[in-house]
Amino acid sequence: LALAFAPAAHAIDPETAFQDPALQHRYEQLNRELRCLVCQNQTIADSNATLAVDLRREVRAMIEAGKSDDEIRAFMTQRYGDFVLYSPPVTARTY
Repeated sequence: LALAFAPAAHAIDPETAFQDPALQHRYEQLNRELRCLVCQNQTIADSNATLAVDLRREVRAMIEAGKSDDEIRAFMTQRYGDFVLYSPPVTARTY
């Protein structure tokens, strides 16, 4: 039973941790705000799907490049649409 929950608990690779706790917090927060487009009912933080791993890598690279959280969200929504946001804004399109 414990092994059934092990993959979700280790979705974020420990070797990708930031040295700065503030950057790590931003990284984890953004990963909880973005939806895995393959799993659809999981955030990219909770998913081990290949796309989720790629999106986490992209978020990390953008944080390292000095992008703001809003810039990262804008990039992701421009590329994948509002559905990538786990809580998309209420608009005529998402209503």
